[in-house]
Amino acid sequence: MSDQQFDVIVIGAGPAGYVAAIRAAQLGLKTACVDDFTGKDGKQALGGTCLNVGCIPSKALLDSSRQFWNISHNFPVHGISVEGAKVDLGTFIGRKDKIVKQFTGGIGQLFKANKVTAFYGKGKLLKGNSVEITGKDGAKQTISATNVILASGSVPIELPFAKFDGKAIVDNAGALDFTEVPKRLGVIGAGVIGLELGSVWKRMGSDVTVLEALPDFLGAADADVAKIALKEFTKQGLAIKLGAKVSKAEVKKDGVHLTYTDKDGEQKLVVDKLLVAVGRRAYTDGLLAGDTGVKLDERGRIVVDEHNHTGVDGVWAIGDAVRGPMLAHKGSEEGVAVAEWIAGKAGHINLDTVPWVIYTEPEIAWAGKTEKQLKDEGVPYKVGTFPFAAIGRAVAMNEAIGQVKMLAHAETDRILGVHMVGPGVSELIAECVVAMEFKGSSEDLARIVHAHPTLSEAVHEAALSVDKRAIHKGN
Repeated sequence: MSDQQFDVIVIGAGPAGYVAAIRAAQLGLKTACVDDFTGKDGKQALGGTCLNVGCIPSKALLDSSRQFWNISHNFPVHGISVEGAKVDLGTFIGRKDKIVKQFTGGIGQLFKANKVTAFYGKGKLLKGNSVEITGKDGAKQTISATNVILASGSVPIELPFAKFDGKAIVDNAGALDFTEVPKRLGVIGAGVIGLELGSVWKRMGSDVTVLEALPDFLGAADADVAKIALKEFTKQGLAIKLGAKVSKAEVKKDGVHLTYTDKDGEQKLVVDKLLVAVGRRAYTDGLLAGDTGVKLDERGRIVVDEHNHTGVDGVWAIGDAVRGPMLAHKGSEEGVAVAEWIAGKAGHINLDTVPWVIYTEPEIAWAGKTEKQLKDEGVPYKVGTFPFAAIGRAVAMNEAIGQVKMLAHAETDRILGVHMVGPGVSELIAECVVAMEFKGSSEDLARIVHAHPTLSEAVHEAALSVDKRAIHKGN
């Protein structure tokens, strides 16, 4: 028998799960959310990977490290000199922890305000839409609901020859909590996590080497954007080795000994710390009883339809545990959509316009199709580009690096993709996503007045450039 009955139970309190729970409660549904994440203080910490060991803490360290980097690399251009600058790593990490605590605690307050019941433990879906909760002490209880939303998230992929030990070989969580700046940091994987955390510790003084097995840099991004980004990261001192396939990682007294193969044959590298950032996998371990009827695909993700329904009556799935990009904002919007579908309303999620952002320096952001994808699909298109070097605000900020690239259909002018590398592009991409959601054209953006001087003028000029009528560059 179930102890309690709800309208909706959400398993997982990450960006997908907690948002789904809050929206369901807003719609008048009696809602519970089950999560077993434990914070540094040993207590339940809502917010999942993103708030605890992902999006938020990494941005805190990125910002702190950027301040330190600016002192020696950007301040002199402004006529500002600082001597003897140093970092107290305890305060550096402590600031990050304080921000995490603020936000995870904030979710708890939102749950209370919206009357969402939080359960602390690991949730397992049972047949008939019941959820078994196993507490940290091993005690079990069962609750039931008309609808269950699975939002179990994802975990780092572990390499068989480089297993995480939390000391010498770490995942993203470990790289957020180094007690000292590693003299030599190795990173396997030149993706979002590897580049962001590699950038943090490079700015702090670490000698960072990034080993990427693929021959192309940032293969998911537009090739022009990736080329600019690689050049800038290299100038900053990140040693990025492409086509470098690591086969061995041995922890010895003097560091982690790596063996990898590249175009020149077998290579050796010794580092003090090794961050393994080769991607994440859906976390469904222990999530499903054997007779629930919920199916997993070949990659271990929960199979869902276009409405995130599993095919089992009243069971839905969202976030990193299902198809689509593993991005917090994608999961959140799926959570809102599913809650609204459950309540009989018109939910909406468009995976084709989900923006991607890498918070390096310069930032990288994109939405929609790349030029290569359009070529491969045989879609006729036009291209418009504009460099930040011609944007007054960017030059005044001493951050005149990168460009905005816009792709529009050659016949209809509908915006098909926008790709950016440069200052503040994590914010600039939003305008383009809105235009794409409303099926806007490049001319729509070209005819909208953009404030001067702002970084957003790069979007305006790129839109003008699609039809070769940019004002502040040659066409």
